[in-house]
Amino acid sequence: MNTSNADLTVLVTGGTGFIAQHCILALLGHGYRVRTTLRSLAREDEVRQHLRAGGVEAGERLSFVVADLGNDAGWAEAAAGCAYVLHGASPTPTGEQANEDDWVRPAVDGNLRVLRAARDAGVKRVVLTSAFGAICAGHKQLDRPFVETDWSDLSAPGVWLYQKSKTLSERAAWDFIAREGHGLELSAVNPTAVLGPVLGADYSHSIRLIKNLMDGQPGSPKINCGFVDVRDVADLHVRAMIDPAANGERFIAIAGDSMWLGEVAAVLRARMGAAARKVPTRVLPNWLVRLGALTDPAMRGSVSLLGRNMNASGEKAMRLLGWVPRPREEAIVATAESLIRFGLVGQDGKAA
Repeated sequence: MNTSNADLTVLVTGGTGFIAQHCILALLGHGYRVRTTLRSLAREDEVRQHLRAGGVEAGERLSFVVADLGNDAGWAEAAAGCAYVLHGASPTPTGEQANEDDWVRPAVDGNLRVLRAARDAGVKRVVLTSAFGAICAGHKQLDRPFVETDWSDLSAPGVWLYQKSKTLSERAAWDFIAREGHGLELSAVNPTAVLGPVLGADYSHSIRLIKNLMDGQPGSPKINCGFVDVRDVADLHVRAMIDPAANGERFIAIAGDSMWLGEVAAVLRARMGAAARKVPTRVLPNWLVRLGALTDPAMRGSVSLLGRNMNASGEKAMRLLGWVPRPREEAIVATAESLIRFGLVGQDGKAA
């Protein structure tokens, strides 16, 4: 533990989030004090329980404050006295009734609300948890991996509201820093699909890719995806927080090359033994996925991804910040093992 960090407080927004909780674990491990926001203090015990599952009894080194991205109340208190902010909280409207206004405006306004509070509190740097969706959407097939200078093309057809919200909210953050940041520093982390050990029944949507395979979905669609372990995403956040080289930069978080879901299924079958007995061996033909999407809303988002290579490069974070992610296969196995440990295979979890 670095005792020189003991007097520094870091604000982590959205303390119930999967990435946020692993960031809290990483920060506590480095000796920082952590403050985190919740929409209701009723979930404090849940967060502490998840951190215990991650091997840390936070005690008084972790404090909580009520703040909602939808209004100003609580943000000044949340940011007061903090040296850094890791901002990963983002609205995620649910239901087919959710429209563009439900996604985009709250995400943009939420980022600006946090940045204003950080600036006014004298915070040194904010690390924004953006998404690969702010980089990869709307492009035709590239003949190279995606890199940090790429931005999603929102004029293209088929861009998801999630991708649009992440793109516009990140752009709004950079614009804020340029126009009215007044010395506040900003870095952004853009993770691909985040896997790794879950800490309870509340986890990220990416974890469902592994859970669905373990639960025996009918087959693997021809979808390609980059993967990264949540522990390495948290490590990258900490590096982006303190390294001078990270100021003003974006960093894609990906471990190695992207993988086809059929390859992910093969890793599970090879590494998980009898626990992977339901993992499908079949790769679904594209026509069947398109047919299923006509009646299954959950499949519709997959159609635009069929057959597309979504590879990206994590070289920048490795070169500038010394980031070394664990192998993608290790992230896949760690996800499956934790789902089994918590009894979540075959059960409905709550995606954060």
